[in-house]
Amino acid sequence: MSALPERLQAVDLHEAIRRRAMVRSFSSDSVGPDVVNHLLDAALRSPTAGNTGGTAWVALEGPGQTARYWAAATDEEWRRSARRWPGLERAPVILLAYTSPAAYVARYAEPDKASAGLGGSEESWPVPYWVGDAAFGVMVVLLGAVDAGLGACFLGVFRGQEELARSLGVPDGWRQFGAVLLGRPDGSDHRSPSLRRPRPPRSERIHRGRW
Repeated sequence: MSALPERLQAVDLHEAIRRRAMVRSFSSDSVGPDVVNHLLDAALRSPTAGNTGGTAWVALEGPGQTARYWAAATDEEWRRSARRWPGLERAPVILLAYTSPAAYVARYAEPDKASAGLGGSEESWPVPYWVGDAAFGVMVVLLGAVDAGLGACFLGVFRGQEELARSLGVPDGWRQFGAVLLGRPDGSDHRSPSLRRPRPPRSERIHRGRW
């Protein structure tokens, strides 16, 4: 992995995990391209099944580019009713995570992987590796944002993915996994109501030897 840009101070991994949180209100301050490149380079170092490398990213930087995402992924009714919309729209960078199921199917049809029986079609996979690999990359970016002193938020895919892919020239067969909004928190973030739900106790989530 390339070295951190000089102005970034590395954060202990466990501290980054502890501090990581979804930020939903950003300032419009720009994020330097060296920081964006560092995060994307780190994402490409995340695990990839069979060394397939079947994930890719589209970086939208600045309001002229990020507006294309919002135009496709939201509609007027949502923008009017969503109280978080103004803070989300200000994010200066949106990183779009894409994955290619066909790349994994083809890779696992190769001789060294054929015995797994996953090279026939997407339906052959009980748990798709392309989803896991995309998630690994997103998590690296979320933790890397903490390391860079930035805020980040993951948004799933709910609408407009085909329109967005066409507008960005994404090749056929590539599937959007989600979007990572990136920028500096503006200090007025709205905490998710989900945070009021108590987390299940550790004893219900970690099992040793058997469930």
